[in-house]
Amino acid sequence: MGSSTLERGARRRPSWLRGTLGRIVGLAVVAALVVAVVVNCSGGRDAGASVPVFGDGPDAGITGVRAPSDAAGGTLRVVAGDLGNLDPQASYSPAAWNLMRLYTRTLVTWSSVPGETDTLVPDLATDLGTTLDNGLTWTFTLREGVRFETEQPITSRDVKYGIERTFASGVIIGGPTTVVDLLDDPENPYPGPYEDEAPDRLGLAAIETPDDRTITFRLRSAVPDFNVVLALPSSSPVPIAQDTGAAYGGDPVSSGPYAITSIDQTGIVLDRNPEWDPATDPVRTALPDQVVVRTLPSGIDRDQALLAGSADVDISAIGIQPVTEARVDADAGGDVRLEDRVDEVPTGAVRLLALPTDVAPMDDPSCRAAVAAAIDRGGVQEVLGGGAHATETSRLWPAGLQGGPEASGSGADPDAARAALEECGTPEGFSTVLAVPDVAASVAVAEELADQLAEVGISVEVRSLPAATFYARDVGNPDNVTASGYGMVLVTWTAVVPTPSAFLVPLVDSRSVGPVGNTNYARLVDPAIDSLVDAAVAVGPDMNAARGSWQEVATAAQATAAYVPLVETRVQLLAGQRLRNGVVMEPYSGYDLATAGVR
Repeated sequence: MGSSTLERGARRRPSWLRGTLGRIVGLAVVAALVVAVVVNCSGGRDAGASVPVFGDGPDAGITGVRAPSDAAGGTLRVVAGDLGNLDPQASYSPAAWNLMRLYTRTLVTWSSVPGETDTLVPDLATDLGTTLDNGLTWTFTLREGVRFETEQPITSRDVKYGIERTFASGVIIGGPTTVVDLLDDPENPYPGPYEDEAPDRLGLAAIETPDDRTITFRLRSAVPDFNVVLALPSSSPVPIAQDTGAAYGGDPVSSGPYAITSIDQTGIVLDRNPEWDPATDPVRTALPDQVVVRTLPSGIDRDQALLAGSADVDISAIGIQPVTEARVDADAGGDVRLEDRVDEVPTGAVRLLALPTDVAPMDDPSCRAAVAAAIDRGGVQEVLGGGAHATETSRLWPAGLQGGPEASGSGADPDAARAALEECGTPEGFSTVLAVPDVAASVAVAEELADQLAEVGISVEVRSLPAATFYARDVGNPDNVTASGYGMVLVTWTAVVPTPSAFLVPLVDSRSVGPVGNTNYARLVDPAIDSLVDAAVAVGPDMNAARGSWQEVATAAQATAAYVPLVETRVQLLAGQRLRNGVVMEPYSGYDLATAGVR
């Protein structure tokens, strides 16, 4: 770590760790605390045999609060899988985004109110933004008195600069790039702040900062839910003087209630940020004195830590493992049963079978209809471990969003499939290739689909491709899909933000088809659907008013059979024995760290 970390770390630590020697000794002590707190199976410094185990019943954290308490203090012990980059502009992980709620603030964010965690609320901004032209221009005003951990006031220029970093694709790698698509000028692309050679260095022209508290975004086209995009950590402020480029994730500057004081091979430690003012933050309660994160790649190890009492919360967003699920099911009781500590939630991740409309025979709607009719979603659900892990769905719409098109039957209809094969001129069936990421669960689903389709004469070659390149290059490159003859592509689709437009537009709008990283996997090019998208956008920023219009988009897209929805992933979250204020954060499929406590 650099000197800036030592200096900032000294200010965060208690007085007994401050001073010249304290800065050096303090880091060693903090590193030792990581091992002591997260490895000790007795539960760390706050645990003991007398600590009660909280339950509150199944699903208590979905619409309510598990073990409510407003008591501050203690150490919250977190386990997670690979968090990746801790740079807010370079992260694409729900687990990391949950953690970032502790040290990263944005103009707007997700509510921490139970049952309303998919609701947008103001954060650094005073409101949800204003737009007078149906989403083409957005203006926000920052709160007064917000500061970085460095004591610097957070200004509109810091917010702009943080977003500008996303444009530096050669330096800041791995985070969402939605703002690039919405704000950049294709005729004169902005290279990012590290290559900005303009003499006045005004930065990205699409973002204006007339004063320290005002920021205005001028989009390429109207986006009625643009403010939702600004809830991503990638839209958080970064102080220009402390930006270290690609190395920033090793020492990110905090704008939230906690600041990272240690990162090493054993985990991460966050201590209170003395510059955070709770009067400026309506979202975070910041109850623990310290948060310690241990990275455990194995889901079984994370479950065991929760069961043994050495961890309070798992933020990996994948839920408990089958072996732990069996233990929950077999638990005969006691004062607090394991099932009383479980919340079962949908993730918004929908497994889809995309049928590329420019690859024969899927260029024929009747052939696509035959595939759709031959599929039994129940079989897919069973392969994935049953209803606790996946919910059958025939809708091009995640369960967590209100509204949506009507659901059709989830079982196979062989007669309808054979009739469709007759219509597409292949009464005996046809052969095609199914591309799938080389991940055990996805390959198992693909093989199940191949068996089902064989029942009506459709022969499927399952071709597994490297998971690391699957979405970016293999099926994200339309030319490669066509050249390889991939008539089917098995994908898991999650919208970057939980809105109908974010879920549908990348999948079904013909204007979203791109040469690299394409997300319109079926290459659905339908002017009528594009017109419906435009009509939904024109309704404006009131998403309740626009919901019916987006439902029309989903219904029209489903009618093309270019996408066959299969199941939506579910996870079972297990609360740790000491977890207080356990609120399920739906956008991140985990317990909200912004309100969690241990006392």
